This record gives sequence, C-alpha cells and structure tokens, in this order.
Amino acid sequence: MTKKYVVAFFIAVLIFAAAHLWTTEKSSTLTLANIYGDAVVNKIPGEPFKVSITFKNIGATEGSWMVNIALEGDLWSQAGIPKELHLNPGETATLTWNGTVPVNAPVDSVVRLVVYYDDSFTALNWWIRVISAAQLSIQSSSLE
Repeated sequence: MTKKYVVAFFIAVLIFAAAHLWTTEKSSTLTLANIYGDAVVNKIPGEPFKVSITFKNIGATEGSWMVNIALEGDLWSQAGIPKELHLNPGETATLTWNGTVPVNAPVDSVVRLVVYYDDSFTALNWWIRVISAAQLSIQSSSLE
C-alpha cells in the first residue's frame, strides 16, 4: 500500500515539473546571444569592465522588457542600472553596461554574470576573476 502512494506521489511530481517547464519555455520570448563563447576575464581591483549583450525577440508580437545585469559571487557582488528594451518580432538589439571592479574586491575572488529581465534570469558563462595588481617578473638571472 505504501509503495502505491510513493509511486503516485512521484508521478504527480513529474507531471508538475513537466507542466512547469512547458509553461516557462513558452512564456519567455527573449533570447540572449553570446557570440564570443564562454570566458573568464582577469581584472585587478579598481579596473573598469564593459558588458555587451545582444537580445532578440523570438516572439510573434512586439515586446518590452526591463533588463539588468549583476555580477554575483560569494565575496562581492555588483548590479548594473536597469534598462528598458523594446523589440519588434525578430528584431535584435545590443545593450551595454560599464562598471568597475570594487577596489576592495579580494584577490582570487570570482563573480558570474547574471542577466535579469522581467521575472526571469539567466546566469551566463562569463566570469570575472580578481587578480593581484602586483605582478612579479624575473629581470635577470645567472648560474655559475
């Protein structure tokens, strides 16, 4: 009898998850274009950075979205300024944000780029790794 309830519960969870994925996929008509691939960008504290993201309306009607970015990590985070995006069907547009790595960002800390639009978000595979501003270089050597 207990197995019967466990199986029924498991089936109900699967149906709920499938329905959620189906409705979520249909409600989002905005796509992101990542034409450069995934990358880790090294920056020193206080160094500026620039984020450019190309969006496309893949829906059948025009749409408007409030779009913002954030760099999120365990040791520091930073949010951009929200921007309004209006696109006709099939139209693309590129939005750009400028920022600066905080001067107190710990060396070896890492943040990930996340895009927020309306009630959705997408974590992109773009990362900033904070490196030391001090760099060691060997100027000369000898062996006798």
